[in-house]
Amino acid sequence: MSFKNQIEFLKELQKNNTKEWMDANRKWYHQVRDEYIDWLNSMNRRLSVIDDEYYDTPGKKGINRINNNLMFHPNKPVYKDHFGAGFDKKPKTADFYFELGIDRCVFAGGLWRPESKVLRSIRDAIDYDGEELEKILNKKTFKSRFGNLYEDVKLTNAPKGFAKDHQHIALLKNKTFAVFQEFDTKETNKSNFDEELINAYQEMLPFRRYLNKAITV
Repeated sequence: MSFKNQIEFLKELQKNNTKEWMDANRKWYHQVRDEYIDWLNSMNRRLSVIDDEYYDTPGKKGINRINNNLMFHPNKPVYKDHFGAGFDKKPKTADFYFELGIDRCVFAGGLWRPESKVLRSIRDAIDYDGEELEKILNKKTFKSRFGNLYEDVKLTNAPKGFAKDHQHIALLKNKTFAVFQEFDTKETNKSNFDEELINAYQEMLPFRRYLNKAITV
């Protein structure tokens, strides 16, 4: 699929980031949104074939709102500068995320600052078999695509209940367990972009499964 229409819409929206402009261009917005949802539906079907545990996520359920939440972020623009969507969005698990932006796109997945109970479950899993997570994170192809865990706030000391000299202490100090790949939006013009998304999904799958097993078992 060509995302040219979506990109042009986002560019104009950022020049005129107001409800008045959006209301005047509502027809265009629904057109680009519907096109995007159709593409999400096609990718949803393809991913469900390659992943036996895939949670069916039609485009309308996967797509994120384009409105910024001004209640919690009053200084942000009214509308986002990208179209975001999740795949394999089983409630309360780590999904796979794709973001289509004006200049950059993102493949991402994991858990962003999960609540304390969930975070404790992840740490317990690391305590039990953290070498498995280390193996996933250090796999050459995984590291080449996603690098390290997303750099976010970390504990200064060992979390409560874990020794400061724990063999996986660096992992245990994390509050966010997520990875991402950022790339130029021009990459979406390539004929094999859908396959690239599938490859990213498959590469990230063991990481997401590790987290989901930790928080659901």
